[in-house]
Amino acid sequence: MKTHKLRFECTGCGGCCTGRGNARLEYFVAVTPAERERIRAYLGISPAWFRRRYLMRYWDGQHSLRWKDDRCVFLDGDKRCRIYPVRPVQCRTYPFWPELVESKIAWRAEARRCEGINRGGIVPPARVRLTLKRQERAVRQSFLPDRSRSRKR
Repeated sequence: MKTHKLRFECTGCGGCCTGRGNARLEYFVAVTPAERERIRAYLGISPAWFRRRYLMRYWDGQHSLRWKDDRCVFLDGDKRCRIYPVRPVQCRTYPFWPELVESKIAWRAEARRCEGINRGGIVPPARVRLTLKRQERAVRQSFLPDRSRSRKR
């Protein structure tokens, strides 16, 4: 995979956690079973309450964090992530997603959403490749069956 020179420095603007008023797009933050458990434990709430309040389950069994009022449910009023230390891989690897780093056009378009793109120094290609591998692993894991609901009680 060939990527162009990428600059990124997170400013904490919260732009990656909002839909920016685009009702045509559905935003999806995939969460693996391990990520769900880490977030739930961090919040100190029951599994049932966590599922009802913070997750969406899709027809294919995948789970996503809920979005409320065009923003991630964990984005607070100051545009800070309430679960930052345990945020999902999808959030940790932003903006180094394949669909963004493999296309200069997509990267420039995303820069209109995120003020940290094209700021700071050039991110080393090895770091971008490592980030893409993490994202790929997380995506594969998100398609694994959810064993927590299939256990006999």
